[in-house]
Amino acid sequence: MKQMKNFSKGFIQENPVFILLLGLCPTLGVTTSAFNGLGMGLATAFVLVMSNLVISLIKNLIPDKVRIPSFIVIIASFVTIVDLVMNGFLPALHEQLGLFIPLIVVNCIVLGRAEAFASKNNVWSSIVDGFGMGLGFAFALTLLGAVREILGSGAIFGIQLYEGDGMLVFVLAPGAFITLGYLIAIMNKFKKA
Repeated sequence: MKQMKNFSKGFIQENPVFILLLGLCPTLGVTTSAFNGLGMGLATAFVLVMSNLVISLIKNLIPDKVRIPSFIVIIASFVTIVDLVMNGFLPALHEQLGLFIPLIVVNCIVLGRAEAFASKNNVWSSIVDGFGMGLGFAFALTLLGAVREILGSGAIFGIQLYEGDGMLVFVLAPGAFITLGYLIAIMNKFKKA
């Protein structure tokens, strides 16, 4: 039951984007399409799960004075893996996400979960927490990207839904703020119900 709570809190109760308002730079920067949002969300989820796993394993070996730098080195190692694999196997997505992939290292969700959860809990709980938070982040980015893509270009995952031009503002940065604001309001209403 405790693991189910650890897993599910990332979707609604503590969703990193809609409730905690963390990781907003990649959220606003890469969600011009559902595919980009899903790619960034899954990349971040991988880093979250693997860094939580390693940090939980070696938390008692790391001296307190170098705790945060050690966490950053561990996180950067997994971000480098994601960057190289994505560049090798998904070059188009890698080009779309660009600078935001290396910036996962300083994403406050990843470092926050390492410090607040993985450094204080056992390995299995840390993996489940990273998986839940990562999927919650991927869900939020994919949803935001899907709404922006549908309203902005009339398509979702590149599949055209209706003829004609969409509303250009949703493809641009202001559309990200407008869409995120409405989605946060809907999630807060849903959370209170």
